[in-house]
Amino acid sequence: MTDVSRLPGTAHHHWQWQLRAACRNLGPGRFYHPAGERGEEREDRDEAAKRVCAVCPVRTACLEHALRTREAFGVWGGLTEEERRALLEPASRRARTARVGAGHH
Repeated sequence: MTDVSRLPGTAHHHWQWQLRAACRNLGPGRFYHPAGERGEEREDRDEAAKRVCAVCPVRTACLEHALRTREAFGVWGGLTEEERRALLEPASRRARTARVGAGHH
């Protein structure tokens, strides 16, 4: 689930990038897999979503939002949930290691 405590707030400028998103009027079906979707069907859907992201003028803002809020599902900024998790995991592991090494438990 998205960590809503990490959302930027209601100020219009925080969300304005979404108005320019290439996916804005495409609906969620291309970007979120249905329950039980696996294998080639899921890969094809993800690739179709990533093609939209590849030409999106706000791809970076979208990915930053997804990483900051820990979006748990869907393709955001050209990355699947698994790809985003892999980016975040090493950083969180390093932070835990640093805390343990500093004597914090």
